[in-house]
Amino acid sequence: MVTNSFKVILFFFLTNLGTTANASSEDDFDISSIDDAPGQRDNQYPEWFSHSFLDLQEDLKEAQDEGKLGIAVYFGQKDCAYCEKLLEVNFGKEEDIVQYTRKHFNVIPIDIWGSKEVIDINGNELTEKKFAAQEKTHFTPSLIFYTNDGEEALKLRGYHSPYKFQAALEYVVEGYYTKESLRDYMQRADPPPKFEIGDINTEPFFDTEPYVLDRSKFQAYAPLVVFFEQQDCHACDILHSDPLSDPQTRKLLQGFQTLQVNMWSDTPVQTPDGEKLSAKQWAHKLGIFYAPTLVFFDEQGVEIMRIDSVVRLYRLRGVLNYVLSEGYKKAPTMQRWREMQQQADQMILPE
Repeated sequence: MVTNSFKVILFFFLTNLGTTANASSEDDFDISSIDDAPGQRDNQYPEWFSHSFLDLQEDLKEAQDEGKLGIAVYFGQKDCAYCEKLLEVNFGKEEDIVQYTRKHFNVIPIDIWGSKEVIDINGNELTEKKFAAQEKTHFTPSLIFYTNDGEEALKLRGYHSPYKFQAALEYVVEGYYTKESLRDYMQRADPPPKFEIGDINTEPFFDTEPYVLDRSKFQAYAPLVVFFEQQDCHACDILHSDPLSDPQTRKLLQGFQTLQVNMWSDTPVQTPDGEKLSAKQWAHKLGIFYAPTLVFFDEQGVEIMRIDSVVRLYRLRGVLNYVLSEGYKKAPTMQRWREMQQQADQMILPE
């Protein structure tokens, strides 16, 4: 069994030497072990998380005084299956990640439903709940990494397996965020297959070529979701074998124009804003670094949101409902929209 320490060494070897060998380590993580069905989980923070008064400017100064690079603001909630995985695996069993994180960051926990007062990095005072909405926290867990100059170095949405998470940490710590996109960094560290190892999964509801998606001149009939995938992708396989095979998911997808592209291919695409690019150029322009990434556009071609982390059945259904119902016009995040839905249901009195 390959140890996490070895994977970190391998990561640096690939990064520094720029080899074209495929070093994908996604397969060593069982994505299917995440069951995101609603339920009680009561997630608990590790004892090494900061016991902060939620003044991020003071937290940043404290981290600087301790010789650390900065702070990582963690947005979570107690019943979140993806938070559970991050806390139990990445911040629990993966000792290399724990030590590396603690060495360089103080982690400040935020409850996205909390009422505690927060002073954000710019000195604004607001509640945890409003802070989470301000930072467009559609998904938990999410982390924002701030360096000691107050700069936001990276916003990481959703759950990422230990290997990808470690790479994201190193992207910030080693200062690569000042030189290149996370996509470019990940490509050097974990390049796409040089040869066609396996075909991309396909679905009967995906549009076929030519891909003419221009919505800049005329409004489309439905929102658009683009599946950015790649060959030899374990997470893509899981997406197609479980969430996309679900009858309710397929029914919801009927309300979308759906398109699948290989994020490393030269397939020509006319993008929603009318630009003519290859799929690879488009993915680069959008900063797509994770496969599969689902990007949602409205009828005018404006991006609504994206899923660029591990996604299972219930999260995918929730996003599809949020977009189809135009919940993004009513609430700043999917989490707030779901809260509004629950409140509306409670107001309906029984006959």
